[in-house]
Amino acid sequence: MIKGVKSKLVLDPLNSTRGGVGGVFETLLRRFKTVLHMFLILPLYGVACAIIGLAVAPGLMLVDWIEQATLDTHPFVAAWSNGSAIIGAIFLTGFLLVFVLPLANVVLLLGGRLKAWRGPYYSLEAIRWYIHNGITYVLRYTLLEFFTPSPIAILFYKLMGMKVGRGTVINSTALSDPSLITIGSKVTIGGSVTIVGHYGQAGFLVLAPVEIGDGATIGLRVSIMGGVRVGKNARVMAHSVVLPKTEIGDGESWGGVPAVRLDTPKASVTTIS
Repeated sequence: MIKGVKSKLVLDPLNSTRGGVGGVFETLLRRFKTVLHMFLILPLYGVACAIIGLAVAPGLMLVDWIEQATLDTHPFVAAWSNGSAIIGAIFLTGFLLVFVLPLANVVLLLGGRLKAWRGPYYSLEAIRWYIHNGITYVLRYTLLEFFTPSPIAILFYKLMGMKVGRGTVINSTALSDPSLITIGSKVTIGGSVTIVGHYGQAGFLVLAPVEIGDGATIGLRVSIMGGVRVGKNARVMAHSVVLPKTEIGDGESWGGVPAVRLDTPKASVTTIS
């Protein structure tokens, strides 16, 4: 059992141990998961369309305004202006999503934060996890790459519940479960790093916070899984995989698949003057 996860394992794969209406819903969800999944997912997609549409609307207004303003100009000038307006609308949509999506996260999840938890995939808490990541992925798989690395991307992660210290650089968009991730000050997150605050175990979903201490360096394409703690000024070498519940001490260097502690001989350390 991971530290901080208080929920009990549910032994019956079909029946919920939760009481009240929530327990009845979970039991139905597990018994008729395909049908109920369809009924749940369609309304969620409808809500997603409305949320994204809120961010798209100002861009469409911009395109319409430019089109009206260039009706009497040369066809090339009109086409150029309209094309520029369309591209501008796309980037404007991405910028507005930085604020609209976190607001939707707070409203839909009644606070927007996940907590350490362990239980069946078909449960109320798993639905919250699904929604939280679904909202995050809307920007991740559209325009977040254009804002990474930049303060705008970090602002988005903060608004989604991630704790990020001053002077930290995040050069990756492959972050899931942002409200379960804490990153200290002056941390370097290398390109294409994957950080997730969850993992699967014996048919159960485990939500486990990830902590990265001040001054740590996470190398290119490292994968960090749920329940990992990286100490202050620690280093994780490129292409390493840090398995769940791993504890990396302050100042330590780790690497490999799976990542293990590396003992670097003093003689191999070169000082650059």
